[in-house]
Amino acid sequence: MKDRPIIVHSLEDARAALAAAADLGLPVTLRSAPGAARYLGATVFRDMISEAAKPYSGLSVTAVFDCGSDPGLALGALRHGLKAIRVDVAADVRGKITDIAAQSGARVEFGDEEEGAGKTALDLLDLDDLEAAVRTWLREGK
Repeated sequence: MKDRPIIVHSLEDARAALAAAADLGLPVTLRSAPGAARYLGATVFRDMISEAAKPYSGLSVTAVFDCGSDPGLALGALRHGLKAIRVDVAADVRGKITDIAAQSGARVEFGDEEEGAGKTALDLLDLDDLEAAVRTWLREGK
């Protein structure tokens, strides 16, 4: 199954995404909104995903915090214990962030990696039936 990330904006979004993934028995990647690190603290995102995942202890959940183009926010997210971050930075900064992330067992995604690769994400913003949208999205990736 190819990775089918889901952009969540709230605890409600995260709960709906995890409920649908658990119902299908599929692993899930939850991603914060693009640049969310500018307005949503790393600990808030981490705790939101943790709270939503409580009922699904056996579910494989990857949470990716989007730090936009700010390497300082990316480093802050790593200091707060996030294990997957997304950042859009110049090539000369990528290696440094990747090395720092590796020291804490974290991984880094770069914003331009999706270009031309056909990877997209389902954004739950303003959708009416969140669980149905997630089910459809995840089934398409099978």
